[in-house]
Amino acid sequence: MGWRRLNGELIRDDILQAVRQTVEAEIVAGYKLKVCIGTDSQVRGSIIEFATVIVFLREKKGGFMFIHNEKMERTMSLRERMITEVSKSVDIAYKLCDLLDRYDIGLEVHADINTDPHFKSNEALREAMGYILGMGFVFKAKPDAFASSSCADKVV
Repeated sequence: MGWRRLNGELIRDDILQAVRQTVEAEIVAGYKLKVCIGTDSQVRGSIIEFATVIVFLREKKGGFMFIHNEKMERTMSLRERMITEVSKSVDIAYKLCDLLDRYDIGLEVHADINTDPHFKSNEALREAMGYILGMGFVFKAKPDAFASSSCADKVV
């Protein structure tokens, strides 16, 4: 399945082209943007469903997002699933970073990983943080990782 908007409208262009057109239109409309990328997943039997979102935040004017859903039939440990989520987010961030830099748009990669060591997802925190920061991106984890823990969570 390709990318879509929250209202279900399919994005027919390549995601890089769609983001470029969106950024240019938002700038012409006078908005200052920030982009946050995050992925969340749900296990349903033997299927893992992932949702990756590109959240466009208009400074003091709300925001909107592009959504990509993907299903995988596979068994994964929680740690492996968390790292797969981060990998999906980093892949999209990497595709978009040059474009966003060109327009001086801030980019954050959000990981749906708890910073509290009492939660199981915390075991993947150090690895995920190293991966994201090592790629040169701004890293956010729970409770600040709204792109993954709120936005992607609602559409997975």
